[in-house]
Amino acid sequence: MANIRDLKKDINYVLGDIIEAVYIYELANSGTDMKKSEAIIDEAIEIFDDLIPKVSERKVENRAAHLKGVRKELEERANKLVDKLNKL
Repeated sequence: MANIRDLKKDINYVLGDIIEAVYIYELANSGTDMKKSEAIIDEAIEIFDDLIPKVSERKVENRAAHLKGVRKELEERANKLVDKLNKL
């Protein structure tokens, strides 16, 4: 069960760090339009809301493979968010 707890923490920390980076960007660039940065925050929240139930899913055939897939999905989606943030 520690693996599940760690995965949930990783999801929370990774997406939280991205949101924090967006807030720092917004503070540093207060004169610009914030719609794109707010969209990144909204997307991070959607990813969180999507991944946490997947971690808690118990009716899967191979639990370990399922959790690895969730971890991989987190990595891919977080990288896309970071790319969007870097383009701002």
